[in-house]
Amino acid sequence: MNTSKATIKNRIIFLIIFGIAMGFLEAAVVVYLRQLYYPEGFAFPLKLMAWEGLFIEYLREISTIVMLFSIGIVAGTNFYERFAYFLFCFGIWDIFYYICLKILLNWPPSLLTWDILFLIPVVWVGPVLAPLICAITMIMIAGCILFFQQRGYHVRINSLDWVLLFLGAFIIFSTFIWDYTKIIIQGGFISSLSALGANPVFEKEVSQYIPTFYQWPIFIMGEILILYVLIRFCNRMRLTNTNALNKVPLRGAK
Repeated sequence: MNTSKATIKNRIIFLIIFGIAMGFLEAAVVVYLRQLYYPEGFAFPLKLMAWEGLFIEYLREISTIVMLFSIGIVAGTNFYERFAYFLFCFGIWDIFYYICLKILLNWPPSLLTWDILFLIPVVWVGPVLAPLICAITMIMIAGCILFFQQRGYHVRINSLDWVLLFLGAFIIFSTFIWDYTKIIIQGGFISSLSALGANPVFEKEVSQYIPTFYQWPIFIMGEILILYVLIRFCNRMRLTNTNALNKVPLRGAK
């Protein structure tokens, strides 16, 4: 049974409210962390946290993803709706996280300011503009899926599109972990990954490192690949509907 247009609209409204609230909550936590570790204002190089605090941060980040998955599962009625709601809520959360930081701390000073984005499996860093572009792209993908879903289309992402979509996401992911993965590889820390937090040499490297160059060309490649998949998906959905209409016999035709 197709989800009605009104139902999807109502769910989107409440998901926007949820995403805004979640963005504020995340920003509030960051405000407290910066008061503890960066009272003079956040800037690289990073100040290392004790293992206990870092472990709590890992769990907090995992919990954030679990919350987003859960809201997608609860809101959606099938796989593609759930996937769309997950992406939509993720995008709203990320955008309003930075809006709330701007309101609370007047930070970032610009969209090209570097930020810590995530910690698992290694530190993710990049200019604020990069995750915002990703958030907008997530909302676009979700919007296209829900647009066709509420019009009764048989929504389906084929195998090739899934491969290209994950490839594009992986390419973008690589730009976020580029800097600290490079430190791990060049410093010969791969063999001691499980004990990096207690490695004084690694701690010294991180405490002195200031990222200066973001892999924008690689990021753009990944973004183009994802947008290409989105265009393929939309064209295929429209073509499928056109073909279906053409096959419907005219009333009175023999």
